Amino acid sequence: MSISWRPTLSIPLRPCSRGRLSMSILVRNRGAVMPNAIDVKGLVKRFGKATVVDHVSMTVAEGEIVGFLGPNGSGKTTTIRIMCGLLTPDEGEGQVLGYDLRTEGLKIKREVGYMTQRFSFYEDLTIAENLEFVARLYKLDPVKDHVAQTLDELGLTTRGGQLAGTLSGGWKQRLALAACIMHKPKLLLLDEPTAGVDPKARRDFWDEIHRLADGGLTVLVSTHYMDEAERCHRINYISYGKLLATGTVSEVIERTGLTTFFVSGKRLGNVARELEEMPGVDQVAPFGATLHVVGSDREKLTAALDRIKHREDIHVEAGQTSLEDVFIQFMAGAKDNMQ
Repeated sequence: MSISWRPTLSIPLRPCSRGRLSMSILVRNRGAVMPNAIDVKGLVKRFGKATVVDHVSMTVAEGEIVGFLGPNGSGKTTTIRIMCGLLTPDEGEGQVLGYDLRTEGLKIKREVGYMTQRFSFYEDLTIAENLEFVARLYKLDPVKDHVAQTLDELGLTTRGGQLAGTLSGGWKQRLALAACIMHKPKLLLLDEPTAGVDPKARRDFWDEIHRLADGGLTVLVSTHYMDEAERCHRINYISYGKLLATGTVSEVIERTGLTTFFVSGKRLGNVARELEEMPGVDQVAPFGATLHVVGSDREKLTAALDRIKHREDIHVEAGQTSLEDVFIQFMAGAKDNMQ
């Protein structure tokens, strides 16, 4: 079986000194002043006429878990590849782990663990053999000791002899994470690491991420899942290359100023179509036996609902705006610059 090797980790070089983290900008993280592991400003990346990353600025404090959210094709992967030194921005500047984004990409690669969307290991080798290969790429010595330690840390010891190609999605992701942390990076860049993984495996994966962050590791993770976003210390939302929001989940929801009501009753399909035509109603979405009705103008939204709430078979109550409501609103208002 022919399997192409696309290393999840960056380059076959020994990790360099850990002592060079920029202290120029400090942010407050969970009550303490922390240096920035990522500090970039005005990043732009174009492919032909398409501007895939459009003046993105971002900071990630040391020890933070920051979510990077957005629809497919929004520029998440390209931004992450810039930050790990695989792509050079056309415009913009910044530092990752204290290294200049433009001139010290090689040093950044040595200090980062990068997990791609695609499973990138030899499926006809065992878990241990794949990790041995990665250890040799990084010139880690002794190889056997590093592999054994990593297997133990990620709970893979009993599966070390199992072929990688026979693993379930959750265990494949755990193997990929093991390869990412073997060289003791200071920053993890994870690109949709749990796509296609079942809920139990996703929860286990995130428990592991929080354990690593508690040990001082910084994590920037892209995801489509709202429950995963809520596990992050802060989130950034990007759409069509533009960064639209940043902050904690509660901060992002509050800043949008959306109002949400729940509508229940009979013939909700007809009610939904009626509401969609009313001024002040931005979103109408069914959730089980309830409609979530969302608007950015509370007065107009309330007026719209006043027209239906007195009907005998309709009940309207105030609801809590969700992160999903916010992101749908962002997508509706963003301009597609990829066309």
